[in-house]
Amino acid sequence: MAMESPPRSRTAKDGAAPDDAGKRRRRGPKKVSKSYLENAALHYLSRFATSTENLRRVLMRKVDRSAHHHGTDPQEGAEWIEDLIRRYERSGLLNDSAYAEARAGDMLRRGTPTKGIRFKLMQKGVGADDIDAAIGTLAEDTPAPDLAAAIALARRRRLGPYRMPEVRAERRDKDLAALARAGFDYDTARRVIEAETLDDLDRLLSEAE
Repeated sequence: MAMESPPRSRTAKDGAAPDDAGKRRRRGPKKVSKSYLENAALHYLSRFATSTENLRRVLMRKVDRSAHHHGTDPQEGAEWIEDLIRRYERSGLLNDSAYAEARAGDMLRRGTPTKGIRFKLMQKGVGADDIDAAIGTLAEDTPAPDLAAAIALARRRRLGPYRMPEVRAERRDKDLAALARAGFDYDTARRVIEAETLDDLDRLLSEAE
């Protein structure tokens, strides 16, 4: 009876021993330069709408990592960033007012109340004047923005009148709690969740105009 051969030890594709293969170095952050920051900024702006302050934070994190690993001068890096931001503001690539208005409208359509919109824009570093203007525009376009947002969230999550009729009564309190957690006041949540039909929701919005 032939004896089984002992299992062959696994090696890395490059022929290194397993222990050596597991000790590959992690690549550190790249050293920041002015051209590197500009490329990073343009790449970020091509993917995301953003505020001036948020872009500043994104780029400054790269400078800080480069300072830690490569000795980059943080002050010089900050000056490069400010130069980029000034140029992007002049060219229109960065516009906090337009960003706040577009972002506020998007959040409202997804079911965020105005106080939630205000908080999230503040987190992105948008100034108070731009936030006020964006929320003012929402109020002009949608006379009852919080009610419209609550209805939008109910539609997205199938709450209240968007549920099957046979489960609405038993889910009422949970649906009210869901809107409360999202930041809506009790009266707004109750009006949406207790609406009998979708036509009643449309009527609520029409009456608010």
